Amino acid sequence: MSFFAKLFGFKQKTTAQEDVALKAAQELEPSNETSFIELIKNRRSIYAIGNNLSQSNDEIEKLIQEAIRHSPSAFNSQSSRAVILFGQSHHKFWNTVLEVLKTIIPAEAVSGTEQKIQSFAAGAGTVLFYEDQSVIKSLQEQFELYADNFPIWSEHSTAIAQFAVWNVLAEQNIGASLQHYNPIIDEKINTSFNIPAEWKLRAQLVFGSIEGTAGEKAFIDDESRFKTFG
Repeated sequence: MSFFAKLFGFKQKTTAQEDVALKAAQELEPSNETSFIELIKNRRSIYAIGNNLSQSNDEIEKLIQEAIRHSPSAFNSQSSRAVILFGQSHHKFWNTVLEVLKTIIPAEAVSGTEQKIQSFAAGAGTVLFYEDQSVIKSLQEQFELYADNFPIWSEHSTAIAQFAVWNVLAEQNIGASLQHYNPIIDEKINTSFNIPAEWKLRAQLVFGSIEGTAGEKAFIDDESRFKTFG
């Protein structure tokens, strides 16, 4: 059973006796499953993606939904929303992005931009991450002392949801990269997909089969990043 299958409670039905036997066996045998830290390390930005996935759309949809459903949020606001696009809807989204970009980029940048957008369209699907502003506004009214913080905490919520989905997909050997074409695409996308006015687009996670490896990852010095006391 995978790490996230355990985390989200996916398991085969067993009898009580089988559960006892399985637990005993697990206590005796060292685990060779991938740890959470290894999953985090394996999650990379994969730009060379295709539409050759072994998982069905329904399976991927369920993984994404479970990842977001179980992602924590400040005050348990559950403000994160998602639009999951496959097939023609996925292509429609990226065609719309390209149309918008062509109206604002210089002529000499069109060719390169087309290639980049086409590389995203070559994938299997896209997750659009939103935050429901009506939820945030309601919390601001209920807890005026923290009113200024709720938009910030909303950004935390969507970031956690994005990270959870990205890792769930990576565990299934599905490549992905996070894009940010909002807010310039918001109006057209909201119209095209009938998005509620209260939903604010925060990011786009495009995913598909892994058709190329990720580049080398560089890290800043630990001394610049961490401080430990005690």
